Amino acid sequence: MSQAAPAPSPVHAFADRAWEQFLELNPLWATMQGDERWDDRLDDPGPDGRAAMMALAESWEAEMEGFGGLELSVEDHITLGLIRFAVARFRGAHELRLWEMEAMDQYGGPQGLMGDLARMQRVDTPERLERLLARIEAYPAWMAAHRANLAEGVASGRTAAPAVVERCLTQTRRMVETPADRSPVVLVNAGLDAAQRERLVTAVEAHVLPAQREWLAMLEDYAGHARAGDGVCHLDDGEAIYRHAVLTWTTISEEPQVIHDYGLARLAEIDAQEREIVAELGFADVAALRAHLETAPENHVTEPAHLVRLAEELIERAEGEAPCWFGRLPKDTCEVRPVEPHKEQEAPPAFYMTPSADGSRRGMYFINTYDPASRHLHRLAATTFHEAVPGHHFQRAIEQELADLPAFRRFGARLAAGSFIEGWALYTEQLAAEMGLYRTPLERFGALETEAWRAARLVVDTGLHVFGWTRQQSIDLLIERAGLSLLEAETETDRYISWPGQALSYMIGQREILALRAQLEARDGDRFDHQAFHDQVIGHGSLALTVLREQLPGWVAPRAG
Repeated sequence: MSQAAPAPSPVHAFADRAWEQFLELNPLWATMQGDERWDDRLDDPGPDGRAAMMALAESWEAEMEGFGGLELSVEDHITLGLIRFAVARFRGAHELRLWEMEAMDQYGGPQGLMGDLARMQRVDTPERLERLLARIEAYPAWMAAHRANLAEGVASGRTAAPAVVERCLTQTRRMVETPADRSPVVLVNAGLDAAQRERLVTAVEAHVLPAQREWLAMLEDYAGHARAGDGVCHLDDGEAIYRHAVLTWTTISEEPQVIHDYGLARLAEIDAQEREIVAELGFADVAALRAHLETAPENHVTEPAHLVRLAEELIERAEGEAPCWFGRLPKDTCEVRPVEPHKEQEAPPAFYMTPSADGSRRGMYFINTYDPASRHLHRLAATTFHEAVPGHHFQRAIEQELADLPAFRRFGARLAAGSFIEGWALYTEQLAAEMGLYRTPLERFGALETEAWRAARLVVDTGLHVFGWTRQQSIDLLIERAGLSLLEAETETDRYISWPGQALSYMIGQREILALRAQLEARDGDRFDHQAFHDQVIGHGSLALTVLREQLPGWVAPRAG
């Protein structure tokens, strides 16, 4: 007779309950995880919803005080630390009234909900169709609540930057001009019968398009109220907003000047490495090589499908080498998809979407195929290793497989560990060189450029939001020091303007992982175990960087002699 599994610890049980409570208030998060229980509802972005979220956070805080006298495991301490960090994040955002600006977002703004639902919500049964229709019917009121939030920002003088508003305007105009039968939620559900499809088209016509037209009218008025400068430093409480953003995205407190200077130092180091490859290839300087790559036929494709196919081949290459470097591999593979047409002009070059908890949706690597001839193939390898294998897909897919961890840690990591997630992915770009995944000097040069891009992010994010840089200053630095095209530099800069602090998470997280690896290599010498290191780094779910510093050295044992 097999023994029953031990009951979860009180902390584990509390964390599972906390995650359930969070999902009930944030049903789109649940859908993203493949949890369909609230697929007929949207969250409440208005005052009542915010009050409910703060009350929930305060209840968590009160309950966590009761664990003070208990003897807790390391994992329990980690769990409580992550929930405390999430509470601090919620409270900081609430006290700073970030709801007055956060809906003005070209990536995750409310205008894009139908595209998000098309990616996340299955509509393959009559019951699932009814849930989606209920959400569509709720869409106008949901959009009205977001408009009210932005109106509060206009009244208080706390508004988004002009470039972000213009991006949202452009995106919304495209949506308004798209007929109901071409809506993403209709196109993705081509398997519906004629009657079901007609119901969906009618719902989009009746609820979605009118709400988007109202959103567009609001945006046209809002544009006249956009803040005077690009960064949050142009707001009265901009310093507090940015310090909150740094802590939110990196999980550590660090002075903006220190971050800025570290970025400049890393740019100088990477530039020296780039010059070595330039000499190897016989070019006069970095500028000459970049000029060549702008027009070299071998560095460009004209068909979107070709980009997707190349990304798939790179994933296969990485999967072939991974067993030598990882003891544990994710159970499922990663699917490559092009960014949806309604979003591609504002989207970054690539991004990853975590698989659903129930296995119904695979991990997805989205590659931006808009204007494919403008994309540089020499950077595709590093980007693919970052977003898919062994980067985000390995870390996020394995995290969801850690059945012994509470749900809050398996699925809620982005609430409290963004820098670990992005730091791991950037670390794997360097690891890919050790794994022999860069097969040509141009791929190695591309990897250095992508790392320079992350170093440049430290410089421009602090520059924009602390030191008063203009949008054009950021664009110029990204082109000159990181080799981005004008299109990429503009898109990326507007992303940093829209999401203060997020751009810091990559290299700050990578810095911490590399520092810990160097510490363990010095400790273990020839007995340093790559597989054990990598398995332990990603084997406990996403972690705050402070936790990583404290715990990882004790987790990684040297190879047996």
